[in-house]
Amino acid sequence: MSDQELQVNIIAELKTVIDPDLHKDIVSLGFVKNMELKDGNVKFQVELTTPACPVKEQLKTECETKVSAVKGVKSVDVEMTAEVRAAEHSQPILTNVKNIIAVASGKGGVGKSTVSVNLAMALKMSGAKVGLMDADIYGPSIPKMLGIPITPPKGGADNKFFPHEQYGLKVVSAAFLQKEGVPLMLRGPMLGGIIQQFLQNVEWGELDYLVIDLPPGTGDVQLTLTQRAPISGAVVVTTPQEVSLIDAEKGVRMFESVKVPLLGIVENMSYFICDGCDKKHHIFKSGGGNALAEKFKIPFLTDIPLVSAVVEGGDKGVPIIMADPSSPATKAYTKLAGQVASQLSIIHADKDKPASTFELTWEG
Repeated sequence: MSDQELQVNIIAELKTVIDPDLHKDIVSLGFVKNMELKDGNVKFQVELTTPACPVKEQLKTECETKVSAVKGVKSVDVEMTAEVRAAEHSQPILTNVKNIIAVASGKGGVGKSTVSVNLAMALKMSGAKVGLMDADIYGPSIPKMLGIPITPPKGGADNKFFPHEQYGLKVVSAAFLQKEGVPLMLRGPMLGGIIQQFLQNVEWGELDYLVIDLPPGTGDVQLTLTQRAPISGAVVVTTPQEVSLIDAEKGVRMFESVKVPLLGIVENMSYFICDGCDKKHHIFKSGGGNALAEKFKIPFLTDIPLVSAVVEGGDKGVPIIMADPSSPATKAYTKLAGQVASQLSIIHADKDKPASTFELTWEG
């Protein structure tokens, strides 16, 4: 059998490998790249739309199994790579940022900033280039959670400035614009000015994802960002409590009204696991976040347990996802990153028509 004939059979098998999120085969999606054949030895890449893909290993195993079964194949080498797809930019702003993720909550105290920090870190640890914007102007807590000293940002040319960097994340915060412990007392127009600086004057460089930690509620900052920044999608954080769900619903409706795609709902402080019994205790009721997602027909991304180490990590400046890889909270945040990345890929796939061809090289 010639290499050309073997190629046809291999491609036929790869067309049966379906991406479970995009519901198309990996050949039609243009994921199969740089195939090489020599004496029955097959080598190729599968280029996913995000390094945080939750089914990466599943797809790799399926490719290896199916190609190995093709007659004439002696060995299979599958390399999993990723190239994050860029959202459409309707405004000439943040053009080097491929995806902008807004993290919101209807009210304070639900752990929105903690979710933002650990989501950003989870995306970074997957291999993506990530920035984090602390847009919670009156209560900027991101520097504390990441252990970043309160110092002015380094200035650049044309009134631009560089973000702080910590753990591989690029970070900006209103906390860096004022002396530590001094409150920012601003009226509406001045708030808009700070947000405009964050959007236009920060030298972010190239990013796959920019996570924006919004203030709680549905006020000036949220409207400014959704009107001036090309938000790719929004995550709404709630707890199972009814009082939190009522306000979270308002947040969902706000994003719907400004035409920002809803990536899904996160239920934080969902349950507590006691040390002695390993049983889940639903302190603040249960199922509220899932019910909210079903009501609006949007994804329920994950539930995150109430773990004391999350609080301790935030106080020490070391996010739980770094401090304790085996923690149930870490597993939840890792799942959240995968779900968020998948939802963004689904949005892009609905708009894009990727090429289904690739170049084949062989030595005969």
